[in-house]
Amino acid sequence: MKVFHLSVECYPVAKVGGLADVVGALPKYQTKLGWEAAVVMPWYNRPFVRDHDFSLVHEGTFYQGSELLNYGVYKENKNTLGFELYLIKIPGKLDREEVYCYPDEGEQFIAFQHAVLNWFKEKNIIPTIVHCHDHHVGLVPFLMKYSNDYNFLADVKTVATVHNGQYQGWTHWSKAILLPAFDSWKWGLLDWDGLINPLAALIKCCDAYTTVSEGYLEELYVEANGLQHLFYDERHKSVGIVNGIDWEIWDPEIDYTLMENYGTEQAFAGKLKNKQALAQQYKINPKLPLLVFIGRFATEKGADLLPDIILNLTAEYRDRLSIFILGAGDPAIQSRVKSLVDDGIENFDVFFGYDENLAHWLYASADFLLMPSRVEPCGLNQLYAMKYGTLPIVHRVGGLKDTVIDLENDGYGVGFDGLAITEITEAIARAINFYESKKQFEGNQRKMMCLDFSWDKSAAKYISLYNQII
Repeated sequence: MKVFHLSVECYPVAKVGGLADVVGALPKYQTKLGWEAAVVMPWYNRPFVRDHDFSLVHEGTFYQGSELLNYGVYKENKNTLGFELYLIKIPGKLDREEVYCYPDEGEQFIAFQHAVLNWFKEKNIIPTIVHCHDHHVGLVPFLMKYSNDYNFLADVKTVATVHNGQYQGWTHWSKAILLPAFDSWKWGLLDWDGLINPLAALIKCCDAYTTVSEGYLEELYVEANGLQHLFYDERHKSVGIVNGIDWEIWDPEIDYTLMENYGTEQAFAGKLKNKQALAQQYKINPKLPLLVFIGRFATEKGADLLPDIILNLTAEYRDRLSIFILGAGDPAIQSRVKSLVDDGIENFDVFFGYDENLAHWLYASADFLLMPSRVEPCGLNQLYAMKYGTLPIVHRVGGLKDTVIDLENDGYGVGFDGLAITEITEAIARAINFYESKKQFEGNQRKMMCLDFSWDKSAAKYISLYNQII
């Protein structure tokens, strides 16, 4: 049994968000459960690619419209990630440094999908499952069924995973000429509201689709940037499966990035040592509880609320809390956050950008993690936090609602239902008060660290889904 995961992100090859973490972990755990799992993704001019050995296993050509494209398929030689990794390189299209934000991004994704299918055809590769992650590879199930060249794959089962339904890959119909020739009677499967919509096509044509939490699946039926009726109509083939975390990477006992490793019994002391080391480089007070935000500066992450939250907290809890923000993104949000740094607020610091090692260090140093997300299909940050004994303070949406049970309900985190600044501040105040009950707080740290959010269970659920449809 062999599954090919198609994605434009995979940690540690190329990461922008949680998609990369999922694709970098799920195949590894599926391999441990007896399936052959492989990841196919674009080639990127990044350190992982430069620092590892790859072999060219196939070369080919295809026309994208009137343009003849040459592609190569490169396999990582040592299965370093615990599964087979294949990179598609197309000079001028798939040979760049960044994952997103190029003006011809749509053409890049079409070329990637076309190259994968052409490789399957020329090497006579017949997978058991083709697993497509998000809209970037959303045309694949349609082309497998209805393209003139690739319908030899029509009987191969396809699974789609929706990591974020807000992004759909909308493309003007003038770009249809770039697609492989297909049965024109089936054009409606590509269309949504007068545009080619790869995510809609993915949901229409796949054999099963998953979301990255049960709660997010229910939310998609109600609001999905115009696709809610489609998700609801296709609900018979849907299932919510909560993401896991890779304990080989996220474990404070063995995490090489930390200043001090620790287990459940030494959690408070171990985290304090990491916090003290952090305080030597940044403007935080190690004697105070530390609240962190780690993520993109985007409205969907609630990052636009951060400046007002910080002002409220520093006015009311100046001597009871330190705050650290790790993130980048929306320039307007970043500018407002920077202005607070420039104002010299005590016990508050920021790192603009994303640093993976610093993120690990912050989880190990922090006492609280704030996630005021408007949309959070699953969320991994709260899972990382709990593994490191950090109490999550979250907006009750999507996967956050599924994974964080409130202290008031015999749980281990703090939740809030609205996004008013006063409500968020009150939730943080609850966490601060709980911190000051030291014995209870330490007991809760141990409780969180023993929760099982590993990929073992989630990978088994995916395999069960595969077995149901083949």
